[in-house]
Amino acid sequence: MEEKKEMNRGLKNRHLQMIALGGAIGTGLFYGSASTIALAGPAVMLSYLLGGIVIFFIMRMLGEMAVYEPVSGSFSYYAAKYWGAFPGFLSGWNYWFNYVIVSMAELTAVGIYMNYWLPDFPQWLSALICLVIITLINLINVSVYGEFEFWMAIIKVSAIICMIVLGAYLVLAAPAGFPANFSNLWSHGGFFPNGAWGVAMSIVVVMFSFGGIELIGITAGEAADPDRTIPKAINQVIWRILIFYVGTMLVLMALWPWNEVGMEASPFVQIFSNVGIPAAAHILNFVVLTAAISVYNSAIYSNSRMLYGLAENGDAPAFLKKLSHRSVPVRGIFISSGITLLIVILNYFFQGHVFMYLLSIAVAAAVISWVTIVVTHLKFRRWCARENHPTKFHALLYPFANYLCLAFLAGIILLMTQIPDMQLAVIVLPVWLIVLWAGYTYQQRNK
Repeated sequence: MEEKKEMNRGLKNRHLQMIALGGAIGTGLFYGSASTIALAGPAVMLSYLLGGIVIFFIMRMLGEMAVYEPVSGSFSYYAAKYWGAFPGFLSGWNYWFNYVIVSMAELTAVGIYMNYWLPDFPQWLSALICLVIITLINLINVSVYGEFEFWMAIIKVSAIICMIVLGAYLVLAAPAGFPANFSNLWSHGGFFPNGAWGVAMSIVVVMFSFGGIELIGITAGEAADPDRTIPKAINQVIWRILIFYVGTMLVLMALWPWNEVGMEASPFVQIFSNVGIPAAAHILNFVVLTAAISVYNSAIYSNSRMLYGLAENGDAPAFLKKLSHRSVPVRGIFISSGITLLIVILNYFFQGHVFMYLLSIAVAAAVISWVTIVVTHLKFRRWCARENHPTKFHALLYPFANYLCLAFLAGIILLMTQIPDMQLAVIVLPVWLIVLWAGYTYQQRNK
């Protein structure tokens, strides 16, 4: 097999735009929102807004570094260069771990969505079929991945826009008239049924929904014209948050009482089925299934590129640097996909009890990634000031936003200790950091 030393810049602007959208619309919104609604009620809209603003700040920080130096496995490379060897090692392996957990959560969701149509079909078998198909797609080349993700994202975006329009029509056309047709927003315990504490608790679960938006930084090494495409994709994040999260929650909460939304299926599917539009429910179930498959597709892509970037930096075995004749990191794809087989086994033995545990661990790992980006950006800007290197795409409110984001992320970890289903992740987090330190120490001794 002929080997190449560099990846192809095969991702076009339309691919990047839809990859960014794909990262913003997944199981965290379509299924995980059931948990956030239970915690915050109609005020869940504020939870998505607050979390989204913080993520937008972080994305601008990553974007400034990615435009300045577009490389594969971006924030692992930046952390190593501007912060130190261990932060680079930690951020790369942690991001890989994070997306392995996200992959498992998405595969679990695939089984849940398939059960809406085929209640007797085993969840583990749905997950296995999805795993095999997506792995094969990623093995072809980056353009095929980008094209597949482009069309999957088109389905998600189009469906959400149609759902918002249909939901808004149903609300506005209600015979009760304004404002009574919005009464579900305040008639079941008020807009803040569980108070400010409920909103705060829901933000923890909301942050899972935003995990994946930073995938834009990973694509930098394979993006055509990164100076133009990366800023354009990142600047649209805030509008996606307002439309696809806040707007969607407004419609859902107005359509149906928040306290009647359960965890048996996606809230989107439940609510449209309850209001008497079963066809819409079936369409939405197809969309949420597409969303889970799409995010799993992006997870396999990003994990393989992160392993490649770690190997390039000397933080992973050198054999992971090898590319196929199509410039695809095949070995990283097989390793990342193979490890997610574990969830197929877990779903076989513990069907129905896995998703929330995976979600909590994914949030903890995502917090590590976001903290690394924020601190690395502080180091990066100081380096730029010392070396008199101007940047083309500036982060907002530096350095105030950096410290604000760090305080917010520290609050997320503290809140996780108060949610029973999240407490496992708080225990796993320090154990995982110790494992990373041990791995780094072993690597340094054997260099």
